[in-house]
Amino acid sequence: MSKPYDFLVIGGGSAGFNAARVAASLGKRVAIVDGAKKIAGLCILNGCMPSKTLLYSTEVLHLAQKGKTFGLRIPSAKADMKALHARKKKIIGGFADYRAQALASGNYEIHRSHARFLDPHTVELSDGRTLSAKKFLIGTGSKISVPPVPGLASTPFWTSDDVLDLDFVPESVIVLGGGIVACELAQFLRRIGSRVILVQRSKNILRDHSPDASAVVQQAFRDEGIELHSDTKIESVSGDAKGVAVKFITGGKTVTRRARYLFNALGREPNTAGLNLAAAGVKLSPEGRVRINRWQQTTASHIYAGGDVCGPHDIVHLAVAQGELAARHAFGSKKPKPIDHRLLLNVVFTDPQLATIGLQERDLVEHGEKFLVSSYPFNDHGKSILMDANYGYVKVIAEPRRGRILGAEIVGPHAGELIHIFNGPLAMNATVFDLLRAPWYHPTLAEILTYPLEEIADQIQK
Repeated sequence: MSKPYDFLVIGGGSAGFNAARVAASLGKRVAIVDGAKKIAGLCILNGCMPSKTLLYSTEVLHLAQKGKTFGLRIPSAKADMKALHARKKKIIGGFADYRAQALASGNYEIHRSHARFLDPHTVELSDGRTLSAKKFLIGTGSKISVPPVPGLASTPFWTSDDVLDLDFVPESVIVLGGGIVACELAQFLRRIGSRVILVQRSKNILRDHSPDASAVVQQAFRDEGIELHSDTKIESVSGDAKGVAVKFITGGKTVTRRARYLFNALGREPNTAGLNLAAAGVKLSPEGRVRINRWQQTTASHIYAGGDVCGPHDIVHLAVAQGELAARHAFGSKKPKPIDHRLLLNVVFTDPQLATIGLQERDLVEHGEKFLVSSYPFNDHGKSILMDANYGYVKVIAEPRRGRILGAEIVGPHAGELIHIFNGPLAMNATVFDLLRAPWYHPTLAEILTYPLEEIADQIQK
């Protein structure tokens, strides 16, 4: 066994890489252990970046197919899947190479192996070596979940990895699930030309968002030709040489739908199975996530966790912040601040996009807090009308006495960009009056936000 490291990071994704980087900058002896074929993390290799690369391509395709709407004569537009696939591989390869270079040039050692705890300060690697450390960070991410749906485990299905790696247009696909991954990739599949059937167990797709926001995206999906079934109970899944069949109950009726392929998008789960956490004294939550406190410490105080393995949200910028906070807290940086979840950002890259920041209406209702809320639709706004981007609305939520901004929700064109208008103001405890002091250029999408801001201001001044 080698000399103990000051900090040993298990997993080289967003949380692990940034934890190691910060710890090394503090002069600590650091190692990263990661046995994946490539070290870069889910976001770069099989998540955010490949999916958004493909989604943007199909957004361009969708606009080209709507050429007549804009007074353009575009005879034909369709996906060239070989070229689409090649472009994605090139872009993701660049991101992955950059991360590999950053890892190689860091002041830490890299062990290309998997790790499991032998005791609170020792791990055994899959190559037989053992390493010890004073402090650890667990950043092993998440993996595809296979819920106990009858027949699912024995029926061949695609995961998001498979969909992101397609180089042909599937004839038809049944998508199981209605979360972010299911919705984004269902729309991608529809836009490249597949017949898509989406089966969601909850009442609404994107159930972690408001019913109003979900309803907008559902309508857009149906208008594009996605066959959407929500509020279902899946009875069984089966397959044969011709394809797959899913039997489910909806509206009191038993329905069977068939397609050539099945896409299991029923969620992900923390990747902890091989870590032997019990030997380290690390406990899990009832949901299977690693339990942490506000400093990212697990139930073993010298072991930290960050990213999807602990949550509470599977978001890259949050994983980065968690990794950095863990390293700073572990080595006594001056006055580290816990992550402020009041500033939580969330973006769904469907079309229309769905984005939220801060506290939402149901959060405030649940805690009995008073608030003012106002919204305004995109189908009554100049810039979005000329863009033929009429789905959705902007919503602002504020404290009723002074108008301090508490949160916002945007469903519509470029919502993921527009939501950042509230980022600084929320962090600075700004009010609706503060935002209204600034000029808003016309005609822009951003100026639509002045309408709910003004309405809330009027309510406070009355």
